[in-house]
Amino acid sequence: MQTGVEDAEHRRFLTEHGLEAEIASIVEPAIEDLGFRLVRVQISGREGKTVQIMAERPDGTITVDDCEAISGQVSPLLDVHDLVSGAYRLEISSPGIDRPLVRPSDFESWAGNEIKIELREMVDGRKRYRGRLEGFENGEVLIEVELDQIGRTVLGFPVALIADAKLVLTDELIREALTRAKKQAKSGSAAHDGADLDPMEE
Repeated sequence: MQTGVEDAEHRRFLTEHGLEAEIASIVEPAIEDLGFRLVRVQISGREGKTVQIMAERPDGTITVDDCEAISGQVSPLLDVHDLVSGAYRLEISSPGIDRPLVRPSDFESWAGNEIKIELREMVDGRKRYRGRLEGFENGEVLIEVELDQIGRTVLGFPVALIADAKLVLTDELIREALTRAKKQAKSGSAAHDGADLDPMEE
């Protein structure tokens, strides 16, 4: 039976900390009940307090209507649990083109593109690596990097070692994202880069 394997491929391994983690634990089940996947929760102080929730459909798309549906479920939950003190702005958005990669399936889906990763601890004297994403195999993220004295080589990093992973915005990535968007539009699912919703008051 492959269900456990499939679940592992689509389960987030990059998780939040502190208040962001508390919010994620509350909103993720509600988002999944609507048929979406949580990508990331982030709190920022720009223009007041903003609670940003990145989400997407399993095919990587999200529409304005989707954002409104998610907000309708998430906003009351945040009010009831009273996690965020004072006034805040709730923002529901897509991951964007230079998206964070938070699931093993993300590394498979976006293989061939440039990626930046930050590790939880040093490997060969470095915590940050940038290179071409080669996919995901045997629990490791594979990237091709340029190393001094070695040249180009493929390194594998266990997912437990990865603190942050993100696609690098390149012309190639933009072209691929546009191609995917056209295919999804033909199937009746158009991607949207995000929707800012009204500030929420406690």
